[in-house]
Amino acid sequence: MNKTAKYIARFAAIGLISTSTLLPISTVWAEETAQTTPVTTVVADETTQTTATPPPLPATEQEAYNPYGLEALWREGDVIAKTTLFILVLMSIGTWYIIFSKVFQQSKVKRHGIEAERNFWEADTLNSAKDSLNPSSSYRYIAEKGIHSTKHHDGSLLERIDFNTWVTISIQRAIEKVQSHLGNGLAFLATVGSTAPFVGLFGTVWGIYHALTAIGISGQASIDKVAGPVGEALIMTAIGLAVAVPAVLGYNWLTRRNKAVMDNVRSFGSDLHAVLLSGELNGNHPNRDSK
Repeated sequence: MNKTAKYIARFAAIGLISTSTLLPISTVWAEETAQTTPVTTVVADETTQTTATPPPLPATEQEAYNPYGLEALWREGDVIAKTTLFILVLMSIGTWYIIFSKVFQQSKVKRHGIEAERNFWEADTLNSAKDSLNPSSSYRYIAEKGIHSTKHHDGSLLERIDFNTWVTISIQRAIEKVQSHLGNGLAFLATVGSTAPFVGLFGTVWGIYHALTAIGISGQASIDKVAGPVGEALIMTAIGLAVAVPAVLGYNWLTRRNKAVMDNVRSFGSDLHAVLLSGELNGNHPNRDSK
């Protein structure tokens, strides 16, 4: 019994010592674990915040400014680039103004020609035939010049020219003046059509020069250094072609329309010349047959 009691006492003492030793260690480990857990959470939060991508910009803000468009060309271009662009814009405005004004003018002359065919030759006398035409009509201008030439064939110098030649010259001068009036502005279209591509080419060369300058200053041929100047050069080329092509097409089209209009005017002049020489205008007509 005594030995058994001693063994029990020894095991109890060992158990108490083990419990007292392990309990603080477990408490410390639990505290350390509890302290490190929030740190891990914070690190995870920081990692999440770092890797999170910002929301995309609205479409209106992205499209608000294009660094390679016309707006950028005007903002960032120097005086020479702006002057070149301004010249091309003036050429384009002048081209379209002349095209529309000439189409209106040719249509007006064509309408007056139809009016002359319907009213002029149905009149009894030349004066009444002249008065039947529109005051602003080119056909009335030719008729007035022809009638006026028959009434003023006098003077020492003019008497040396026969009546037929004098009337022919007067009508021909009137026709040439009408033709000159219809041809006004066509030279501008021809000039724009031949020079606008070269003006655009000048802008292209100037833009490439800026690109090479940017490469030389930066020391590297990166796309962000050359994209702007090269884009400026290409825009100048496109604008030059956009100005030249309508000018060339408009010149050819208006020239063909002028030819058709002037054919009718010349036919009217020939018929008027024949009527004036028929001797039915006044009693002083030198070629009038005596009755």
